[in-house]
Amino acid sequence: MEFPDPLLPATLIRRYKRFLADVELPDGEITTLHCPNTGSMKNCQEPGSRIWYSLSDNPKRKYPGTWQVVEVDQQHLVGINTGLANKLVHEFLSSGGLPSLQRYERIRTEVPYGQQGSRIDLLFDSVSRAEEEMCYVEVKNVSLGVGGGKGLFPDAVTSRGQKHLQELMEVAHQGHRALLFFCVQHTGITRLAPADEIDPTYGSLLREAANNGVDIVAVRSCFDMARSTVTLSEEIPVLL
Repeated sequence: MEFPDPLLPATLIRRYKRFLADVELPDGEITTLHCPNTGSMKNCQEPGSRIWYSLSDNPKRKYPGTWQVVEVDQQHLVGINTGLANKLVHEFLSSGGLPSLQRYERIRTEVPYGQQGSRIDLLFDSVSRAEEEMCYVEVKNVSLGVGGGKGLFPDAVTSRGQKHLQELMEVAHQGHRALLFFCVQHTGITRLAPADEIDPTYGSLLREAANNGVDIVAVRSCFDMARSTVTLSEEIPVLL
């Protein structure tokens, strides 16, 4: 998929108040960007890092620039815009990324489900066979790399993520397919594991879900900075 607007380079000065980042442009100007990431962004916000941002022409925006990508360890690219994860996964699955989902006739987004007031990111079903097994897909964005090719999720305690695992287990219990899809926006991650030291409850629930019918998939991204594109390209193992 293409980013909303062409990507422009800058140097990170600091991220603060969760949603703001000060950066230095190539001409030395200092400007403030919107940071579209509510997580801790652990290992992804080192001052002095190269970053790329998009620039909107919407006059109503207080901060027209949006931080999109950061370079970590002077070699790997990380997409920090969590709002793009669902679009990336939708594009990947729509193009046949997982052959087992090709039998479904349609994909719906943000459909209410479960007993805890949740909305599923992607729902695969068939209009002509309403009673057929459906597939519920919950998407999680991964940006935390810890070296040696290892990635972790989550990067902060996530009660929302815990709830989603419980909902997926209930869906599987009802006889539908439940799929947790880790969208790995980090080119240096080659395998993924639960971040037990950060959120042990999530790690425990993830293993419970895997043992109770929830399918778990992780696919990492490929960036083309010249074309301002990012795509999901390679499935990687999830180590439980």
